[in-house]
Amino acid sequence: MSLVVWAIIFGLVILTAYYTTSMAREREELDRHDPGLAILEFGRAYPTEAIRSLHETEDGNTIFVRLYDNKAGIMRNGGSHYACHLIQPDRSRVTPMSNGRGLAIDFLDAPTQSGSFVFSTAAEAAEVSLWLLGNYVTREQMPLDGVRGQGGSL
Repeated sequence: MSLVVWAIIFGLVILTAYYTTSMAREREELDRHDPGLAILEFGRAYPTEAIRSLHETEDGNTIFVRLYDNKAGIMRNGGSHYACHLIQPDRSRVTPMSNGRGLAIDFLDAPTQSGSFVFSTAAEAAEVSLWLLGNYVTREQMPLDGVRGQGGSL
């Protein structure tokens, strides 16, 4: 009888250990894809830069940042922290990937940051490529005439 009780207790200990380990792993995954933590890390690395918008890659390991002065930045997840880098507009080469949602980017100032990045949508990939190339023009900055005729609306 005591052998059965010990087997049940041992089984419960094993199940509890498995459950807590899987919960810790899930929590770690959620923490890894936290844009709020990325914003804080970028603020620590570049306290004078104001973030305008963010785009996260599909796997959540990289976040691209557009700043208010039309510069761009990249934050790569390093496990417990983000490695942050400011990108100059003319110091990157962007090549679209065949799936339409990805970019192969070579950073001339920081080759360790270079790589292939896949986004959730093709629109996000296109917007990030414009940030990196320094050609991002807002709707307000676009000239009304010459785009769709005289005085046309967008």
